[in-house]
Amino acid sequence: MPWSNQNGGGGWQGGGGGGGGRGPWGQGPSGGGGNQPPDLDELIRRGQEKFRQIFGGGGVPGGGVGQGSGGGRGPIFLIAVVVLGMLAYTSFFRVNANEKGIVLRFGDHVRTVQPGLHFKLPYPIETALTPAVTNITSIDIGMRASGGSPIGVPEESLMLTGDENIVDIAFTVQWRIKADEAPGFLFNVQNPDLAVKAVAESMMREAVGASQIEVLQTTGRNEAQELVRQGLQKTLDEYGAGIEITEVKLQKVDPPAQVLDAFRDVQAARADQERLRNQAETYANTVIPRARGEAAKITQAAEAYREQIVAEAEGDAKRFISIYTEYKKAQDVTRRRIYLETMQDVLGDVNKIVVTNGAAGGQNVLPYLPLNELKPKSGAAAPSPAAGSQTTNGGR
Repeated sequence: MPWSNQNGGGGWQGGGGGGGGRGPWGQGPSGGGGNQPPDLDELIRRGQEKFRQIFGGGGVPGGGVGQGSGGGRGPIFLIAVVVLGMLAYTSFFRVNANEKGIVLRFGDHVRTVQPGLHFKLPYPIETALTPAVTNITSIDIGMRASGGSPIGVPEESLMLTGDENIVDIAFTVQWRIKADEAPGFLFNVQNPDLAVKAVAESMMREAVGASQIEVLQTTGRNEAQELVRQGLQKTLDEYGAGIEITEVKLQKVDPPAQVLDAFRDVQAARADQERLRNQAETYANTVIPRARGEAAKITQAAEAYREQIVAEAEGDAKRFISIYTEYKKAQDVTRRRIYLETMQDVLGDVNKIVVTNGAAGGQNVLPYLPLNELKPKSGAAAPSPAAGSQTTNGGR
């Protein structure tokens, strides 16, 4: 047996009747005193022998104390070196630049360290976790990548909009660990990917249910993405998950494949309707201002004509009053003057023949000299006196 020596006996040295009361290392009470302490040198020697037998030290059984001591130092030293190496290996740890060091003492978080080389108590007293806090993780919802082409997942992608239409949505959520909340990420959430996926799908269904399919496909796309990101971040913060949502990106917003063609026809008809409406509004915006301008022009011309007529009438009235005032002062002179001015205005631009009554009641032609025609015109020479005399004589 491994624990028996060369003296052979029972399981313990001298296990027979003569060896009664001996200890496990073959040392028992000696002489008559049963309470004497054991021999320490003997105990050490026998322990070394047992180690040699176990680890193959090669010592000769029954050898002297010097031989046993010399042959047992090597294995003990080796064991001590191995133990010290394991303690040193488990006492130092390194945190990379993209990581945070979380030190646990008997499973309880005691401190958080920055990137670099750090010391801790040896395992199993303290352990260190180094989660990567700068790595971005992406989760696809509503689709799965298979061989380079995405495949839809109907149980995730089909959602009901606010206008009671079914829409096929696929989106991606990108997240990372919050640097200052890394312990919460490690201990508060068991499966971060599953938690992010479940909350993101719930937030997206809520946002889609509050919107319309046309809005989601056009102007409301960015608003829906931001709404989902904020709701997802708020819920994860309430969980204490230590996760930061960096982006929510809609990959597709389409009707189900079964009605896609009919939906596209409806969309095309609505696009045509919108185009025609825009054309009509453009024409109306062109014609109506033009008509309003022309109406304003006519109105202003009428107002100007009215002002002109009123001003002329007021001027004539004032002129008549002033003439009447002068007429009352000298009636004969004013009457003759008015008569002459009126005749001048009426007969000034016409050819005139003056006929007078003769002494015997006959009519004679009164000689008339057209003084206006005798005036030289611009660019023409004045007529000679002889020619004028001839015309005058001929007239007579």
